[in-house]
Amino acid sequence: MGREWTADDVLGMVKGYQASCVLVAAAELDLFSILASGPAESRRIAQILDADLRGTTTLLDALVALRLLDKHGGNYTLAPKAEELLLPNRPGSVLAMVRHHANCMRRWARLARVVRNGQPVEREPSIRGEAADEESFIEAMHDVSSTTAPGLVEELEAVEFDHLLDIGGGPGTWTIAFLRARPAATATLFDLPHVIPIAQRHIEAEGLADRVRLVAGDFAADPLPAGADLAWLGAIVHQNSRQQNRRLFGSVFAALKRGGRLLIRDVLMDESRTSPPAGALFAVNMLVATEGGGTFTFAELQEDLEAVGFADVVALRRDEAMNSIIQATRPADTE
Repeated sequence: MGREWTADDVLGMVKGYQASCVLVAAAELDLFSILASGPAESRRIAQILDADLRGTTTLLDALVALRLLDKHGGNYTLAPKAEELLLPNRPGSVLAMVRHHANCMRRWARLARVVRNGQPVEREPSIRGEAADEESFIEAMHDVSSTTAPGLVEELEAVEFDHLLDIGGGPGTWTIAFLRARPAATATLFDLPHVIPIAQRHIEAEGLADRVRLVAGDFAADPLPAGADLAWLGAIVHQNSRQQNRRLFGSVFAALKRGGRLLIRDVLMDESRTSPPAGALFAVNMLVATEGGGTFTFAELQEDLEAVGFADVVALRRDEAMNSIIQATRPADTE
């Protein structure tokens, strides 16, 4: 049965951008870091930001209204708990993800145009610059996965391996979780050259550098490092079209040892393509950001995996968001 919508429901939904825009502007300006050292007046904050005083004051007051800041007289301070969430390099910080969503918002704002012309939105760097945006994206992946990865890998304890190939491994969050679960195992993390230093920083911080080989490359163009008995594609397939995924699955098949397995972590849609709701909305994110990416059903992924030689394709886990898991096996008797 459909929802009984009211005018307030519709208008409340459409105004949701307002609070988001206030928060992401503050994150992009790194305003919260300025307040980490203590209370400050708007004039002082504007000077540090090299920003307009009226604009800075208006933004600060809106942040107070959203309870992200407190205001006492003319001084602004971080609200309790905001420091933990919105300052960089703090356990539990989501600042990188907030900045990533700022870039997503710029693309989503052009959704009608994308639907009409079928082309993704051309990337527009934030005021922080393209390199900083790229780093925010990679660190955002760590933000969103660091609390999830250990528990999910523990659920997969029956999946044994000696050497993991983490394809598009980003900051190394999942490599770290797998190696923590298998103390005798080693891993290869494969990602673009500008990502490797970020992964190295996280892996060294966890004391795992001697168990991880970091290899720079582009999985869309370069052969994958061979010799793993377990390959991990975490939040990768949604970036691709089905044709691109078939090529990638073929590369994984070639890189795996005979009898090796591939685990895919991603959104898994039902046959209607409307559930889970988070997956339907994430497909919009891929529409505005990629040439052919989207969210896929189990049947689609199974067909594409089997087309390149994988067998025994099963869904090990179904999730409302990005943490469904599919397993496929390279048969032991294949060349």
